[in-house]
Order: sequence, then C-alpha cells, then structure tokens
Amino acid sequence: MLILSRKIGEALLVNNDIQIKIIEVTGDKVKIGIDAPKNIKILRKELRQTMDSNKESSAAMTPAKLRHMLLDMKNDN
Repeated sequence: MLILSRKIGEALLVNNDIQIKIIEVTGDKVKIGIDAPKNIKILRKELRQTMDSNKESSAAMTPAKLRHMLLDMKNDN
C-alpha cells in the first residue's frame, strides 16, 4: 500500500489518466474528487461489498426456498 500526504487542492495521478484530488478536509472526513475516463468504474468499497453479499444471498435462494419463504410470510399475516 502506498501512503501519501496531500494538502487541499493537491492531487495524485493513477496510470496517467485518473486524477484524485483533495477537495476538503473537515474533522475526520476528507472530500476527494476523482477525474477518470468514463469507461472506468468507481465504486465506494462498502457499496461493492453489499453488492457481493447480495449476489451471494440470491445465488443461494432456490425456487423451493423462495416458495417456502413466501408461504411463511403469508402465514404470518
């Protein structure tokens, strides 16, 4: 892992076509700006983790399990 110190307004380059710029620092929060080509996906890590978790959960759901779950929900009402 590369660790750098940057001040507000300073930036770093990744692969010569992605610029990450420090916009604002307030308390323990840092606001950054990312300038990258449109074909580069940029996601927050926690969003990606949620997507992966949802994908794993849905892969484990078989039609039989879904029917059973829906029947349970119907019986609870």
